[in-house]
Formats: sequence, C-alpha cells, structure tokens
Amino acid sequence: MNPSPFDLSVEQSRRSFLSNVGFGLGSTALASLLAGDALAADSQASAPAGIAAQPGLPHFPSRIKRVIFLCMSGGPSQFETFDNKPELSRMDGQPMPESFTAGQPIAQLQGQELRCLGAMTKFKKYGAGGVEISDFLPWHAKMADDICVIRSMTTEQINHDPAHTFMNTGTVISGRPSMGAWVNYGLGCETNELPGFVVLSSVGGRNPQPIASRQWGTGFLPSRYQGVEFSSTGDPVSYVRNPPGVSVGQQRQIVDAVAQLNRGRLDKLQDPEIATRISAYEMAYRMQMSVPELTDMSDEPQSVLDMYGATPGDGSYASNCLLARRLAERGVRFIHLYHRGWDHHGDLKKFMGVCTGLTDKPTYALVQDLKQRGMLEDTLIVWGGEFGRTPMFQGKGGVGRDHHIKGFSMWMAGGPVKGGTTYGATDELGYNAVQDVVHVRDLHATMLHLLGIDHNHFSVKFQGLDMKLTGVEPARVVKEVLA
Repeated sequence: MNPSPFDLSVEQSRRSFLSNVGFGLGSTALASLLAGDALAADSQASAPAGIAAQPGLPHFPSRIKRVIFLCMSGGPSQFETFDNKPELSRMDGQPMPESFTAGQPIAQLQGQELRCLGAMTKFKKYGAGGVEISDFLPWHAKMADDICVIRSMTTEQINHDPAHTFMNTGTVISGRPSMGAWVNYGLGCETNELPGFVVLSSVGGRNPQPIASRQWGTGFLPSRYQGVEFSSTGDPVSYVRNPPGVSVGQQRQIVDAVAQLNRGRLDKLQDPEIATRISAYEMAYRMQMSVPELTDMSDEPQSVLDMYGATPGDGSYASNCLLARRLAERGVRFIHLYHRGWDHHGDLKKFMGVCTGLTDKPTYALVQDLKQRGMLEDTLIVWGGEFGRTPMFQGKGGVGRDHHIKGFSMWMAGGPVKGGTTYGATDELGYNAVQDVVHVRDLHATMLHLLGIDHNHFSVKFQGLDMKLTGVEPARVVKEVLA
C-alpha cells in the first residue's frame, strides 16, 4: 500500500524537504499576523498591532513610514510637463540630428524620418527654487516648493508592459516581487485591519494600456505580501459584506473553523502557503469590519471633497487620491495609484489636456492634505510613468510622441526630499540624460533608504541566488535630493 502523503514518518522527498525548510518563515509570518488573537496572545501579548518587520529590519532609523506611488501609466511627456527645451522648440519641424539617434532604441519611429517636435505649451518658473513647470500643470505650479523634479531618469525597457515590470520589480523578468511587496515583506504593516499594500486604478485619456496584476505580485515572496487591488466603483473588495442572514458572530465562527482545519493541515504538511491561506481568511474577516468604514466618505467635509475635486465612488483619480490619504492614515505601508491614459502617440495636446485635467488638481490636493495633517513629513510621494516621450514628432491621429527611455522626468515629495528643487538634466534636445543620471534602480535604492533599508543588504535567497529589488547592477542612493 502506498504511504499517505500526510504521514510524516515516510521518507521525505526533495520537495517535502524544501517545503519543511521554508516552514520557519511561514510560521513566523503566521504568528506575527495573529498577534493579538488567541493563538498568539500568550507569546505576543505586548506586541503592537500589525504585521511585524523581518528580523533585523529596518537597518537604521527610517525617515518615512509609507510610500504613495502615483503612476501616470503610458508615459507622460517630459517636454509638456517639467523639461523645458528652448533649443528643441527652435528646431521644431527640422530633421532630428542623427548624432542623437543613430543606433538608439526607438519604439514605433524606427526606420522613419525623424523630425524635432518642440513643446506644445509654455513653461514658467515657480516657487522660491524657480522650478520650471508647464502651463498644462497649473496646480503643480502651486506646489513647486514641495516637489523635487528629477529630469534625468533612465530605464531599460521601451514597451509598456516590460517597462512597467522593470519600474515595479527592478527587472524585466516576469514573476519577481514588486517594490510594494518588498516593502510590505521587509517592514510589515502598522495595521492588521487592512492590507499593507493597496493598489487603485483609474482611466482617462488616450489609449489606456492594460495593467497586469503581476505588477503588484509577490513573485517568490510569500503571497500574503502582494498588493490588494481595490475597485474604484462599488464595493472596493468583492464580497466584503456578509450575505443576508449571516451575522458578524456567525462569520467569525466560520473563519475560526476554517482556520482550525488549516492549522491541522499546516501541522502535518508544514507548507508556508497554508499559513498564507490562514492569514488571507483572517485579513478578509478584518476587512469586512474595516473597509466599509474606510470607504464611507460621509465624515469628509465638503471642503476636502472640493479640494480634491472628488465624487466618492465614481472611480476617478481624484477619488483614489482621497482614498489614498485615508489608507495612509490607517497604517497602510505602500499605496500605488495607476492612472491609465498617457500613451500619447497622437493628439498629444488634446490628451495632455485630458490627463492633466484629471490628475493635476487631485495630486496637488493629496500633497497639501498630507501636509496639513502633518503626514507629508513621514510619507514619500513619487510621481511619474514607466518611461517618457521622444523629442521627435510622431504623426498618428495627430501630432504625438513615441516612447523614450534615455531621459525623462519624475518627481518626489515628502519626508526629507528637498522641495523646490530640480536634479539632473538632459541634453539640449532632451534625448539623453547627461547630468546626474538617475536609473530606476537608483530610485528603488533611494526609496528603500528612506524606509530605513540598505538595499545592498536586503535580499531573499531564491534558486541559489541572493535576490534584491535593486538587482546585481550597481545602484546608488540619490542623497543629493535629500535634506
């Protein structure tokens, strides 16, 4: 007779051995999740609420508690936002010098005649630091002293999905942990009532590219650390409410019964994913209590709704920004907002107006709201897309720009970031980043540094390698943008 797979007295296979090796991590994660519950009450009675950090983290005192990443999905044009290029405008319509483009990766313009396209708007200097901001962003102009514009960003992938994958995971290889998952895994969460990593999305503009859920996945990390996508309309989480006739007490009994069964299986198989399953049921139950209160905006003054331009529940970027502030208040560690619609191969001027009209004011409101509440000092806000746009004309349904990876703009605000400043520069035509170049890996290293993590010593063993968010290539903390 074949031995039962649940009988631990049988000789272990290689797979069983590896599962058992990973059990310690799973049991540790389970115990920290259930801190405050009966299972861990005796051993962790004095532990704070929330999911604990990994042993040894943070490496040094953190300067921020949380990250809000505002992704302008599709790739906003730096030439219509933060990188003013008078020489490019002077050469508008003229052939792009081949010395800039020869042998360079170009997405849809490969093999075509390349002509310069000057800015389709005006720029002015704002704030004490004289930050140049375009007329498309009047609300950004009002917060010029709060943001640090990085005009020398570079990345390695020129098409949308791999570029998102690189921006989110530090590699183009699918199935690696996202930056939010790394942060959630490493530092845990201040609350056990909500996920430590939440994703929100909105749509508005030209050609909204799809976003795959693996962009907020955990890869080889335990799946309990993945981002949880909240719906922008209706219930933010499916089945968050009890069905008719099921009371809170009855739901608690069901969760406890399922957990008891899963713990029995965990004791036999020692599979860390069973611990993840237990934590998922527990989190789902807690979210049934916390999410309705989170999304009930009746306690928000009309002045706050007006500041964001938000109509709660309408699925807009404005409403998502307000929800991001409420998530941050409740201890969520990493909040990722996607606004899809920035892929402006054509009708650039029209759709820049659409996208900035939907996102400019709410972004300003989020920064000011956090600032007024004393939260901006311990929050890092990052704004930008997966890449930028070319300085060359693309004619496709009207004047537009192609994808560009050699030099584009992003900004950061909050924490010790030096507001009212610009960092780095591109060449006179905006093609290459030439001064104080900031790679995506540098952005990740800087973010981790502010959270108290040394990116060089934050790794997980996978397939025999020490895997890191910043990978194996050199990465640096951009200390010049920090006070």
